[in-house]
Amino acid sequence: MKLLVATHNPGKVQEYRELLSELPADLVFPAELGLDIRVVESGDSFEENAVLKARAFSQASGFLTLADDSGLEVDTLGGAPGVRTARYAGHGASDADRYQLLLHNLEGVPWEARTARFRCVVALATPDGQLHTAEGRCEGVIALAPSGEHGFGYDPVFYMPEYGCTMAELDPAIKNRVSHRARAVQAAWPILEALLKSQQAG
Repeated sequence: MKLLVATHNPGKVQEYRELLSELPADLVFPAELGLDIRVVESGDSFEENAVLKARAFSQASGFLTLADDSGLEVDTLGGAPGVRTARYAGHGASDADRYQLLLHNLEGVPWEARTARFRCVVALATPDGQLHTAEGRCEGVIALAPSGEHGFGYDPVFYMPEYGCTMAELDPAIKNRVSHRARAVQAAWPILEALLKSQQAG
């Protein structure tokens, strides 16, 4: 059985290979299928955007498809960057551009007011129109400066008090147990297994 993981992001590809390594399915990614469709993330929530991507890729490929939308919510910024996390610093910006803009926007904000969370919603879509979602969260604090070499995105400025370090300083094996994406996959796992079994039976 094949499971299409609908992402072009190299960091996510690597993480999903690890997170789904024990799933009884052959993982495929859009680049391997020559699928170069770009879905406009026009939803107002992570769930809406994840569903848009999962449906589009499932219909285009004919495979059971997993897509996610994830982002960072900073409390003192009213939940921003939220669904605009990847576009926070504009088109073509680098990961460093985005987190440096975030740090700039938080200048002068005291440590106790820098609370934030990563959220990830996973959507699962079947070619016959079934749709399921699951969510994972990871609470933290926006650091005063970037630190760490692992991960991608905002990981260097997302400080995790229970580990005493940023997400980018975490061992990748630990991150793949405790990150928002890991928790969303854990929540989606029973649904994934059931969908794969029903497809096999069919």
